[in-house]
Amino acid sequence: MHYHAYELAHAIVAPWRLATRLLKAQLDFPLNPYRATLPARSMSAACTVFEGLTRRYGKPEFDIGTIDVGGETVEITERIITRRTFCNLLHFKREAADDDGARASRNLPRVLIVAPLSGHFAALLRGTVTAMLRDHDVYITDWIDARDVPRTEGEFDLDDYIDYLIEFIAMLGPNLHVVAVCQPSVPALAATALLAEDGDPNQPASLTLIGGPIDTRRNPTAVNRLAEQRSMSWFEKNIISTVPFPNPGFARPVYPGFLQLTGFMTMNLERHATAHVNLFHHLVEGDHASAREHAAFYEDYMAVMDLPAAFYLDTIERVFKQHALAKGTFRHRGRLVDCAAIDKTALITIEGERDDICGLGQTAAAHDLTPNIPAGLRYHYVQKGVGHFGVFNGTRWRNEVQPRIAEMIRKAEFRLAQPRLRAVPDTAGAHT
Repeated sequence: MHYHAYELAHAIVAPWRLATRLLKAQLDFPLNPYRATLPARSMSAACTVFEGLTRRYGKPEFDIGTIDVGGETVEITERIITRRTFCNLLHFKREAADDDGARASRNLPRVLIVAPLSGHFAALLRGTVTAMLRDHDVYITDWIDARDVPRTEGEFDLDDYIDYLIEFIAMLGPNLHVVAVCQPSVPALAATALLAEDGDPNQPASLTLIGGPIDTRRNPTAVNRLAEQRSMSWFEKNIISTVPFPNPGFARPVYPGFLQLTGFMTMNLERHATAHVNLFHHLVEGDHASAREHAAFYEDYMAVMDLPAAFYLDTIERVFKQHALAKGTFRHRGRLVDCAAIDKTALITIEGERDDICGLGQTAAAHDLTPNIPAGLRYHYVQKGVGHFGVFNGTRWRNEVQPRIAEMIRKAEFRLAQPRLRAVPDTAGAHT
């Protein structure tokens, strides 16, 4: 019923939104003699804030047209290289101006960024992708909104997620570097372990886990405690809903994106309220640059997608309740996953000092599960002064976190070029 109530509320507000747009158009009309007065500016600003808080945000685009590389502008073309029911694999291709540029692009380390399937679209990682594009050939998983997938296409659970990752890794071939952001840390580590145990030549050259819940028993957050305290029947009853008509996924059981967004905003309600109050003042004062910055952030943050119910419930039970991977009991389609089998893949773990979603130590736990990775091929870093979002986006991501990941990727590339070396000197820093 949650979903139907949400749709009803959206329909009820629709006439008010239309009236607000009409009022704003009149207030901002160039020939309006009262346009520049404080009351008119205040009413116009209030209309903008109301419209932003009540409208439904569509899927945002990456829109990475160009990047700057060493002072030169490089054009980027986004293309889908494979389509699956619940995910597309995107490639951000460099458009080289000459043969030398094309060769340089082909020689860049290939990186697969695994975006989280956790309510937001992959475009939330626009800053992550842009920073990685400077020195890497970048691919990303672009998950599809479950409410757009017909019920006849079947379910999608955590095992299916791992299957997708293994398929994408095999498609991109050997010497691939995998970067998992938040939620996919568990399936990415599991997929790497399965490939390692099989001696698969496509096992990643490096695996980077950023703010991921490998072991949520360490420094549990409010999110972790909720998962522990509530029963699975409670989640099924209070969280899961069915997609209403006339969406393509009509009758599909999902975890609605708007519920997850509500949870995220509630955790930081004062900060979000302050941001919208500040937006109002910026608009009244004519500070359009600050208003555009606010709008750019919330265009991505407020755009949410539905998750397949089977995947969400599977993740809650196996990752947050059973702690299966951390305890060594995680199974993929009945097969026990042994993370100790990983011995050729460099492991990089990144955490945020102020992360209130994935507590300190939860991602670092991956090192304890992979004892056979050589010391010179493992690295752990805690970024000071950032929360969950800041560890993979923003200024500190660009200036402090991403360069460390790039250095470890170069280190793994060096090892690949010299196969007789089991480990190389640890120039990037030890497991700290």
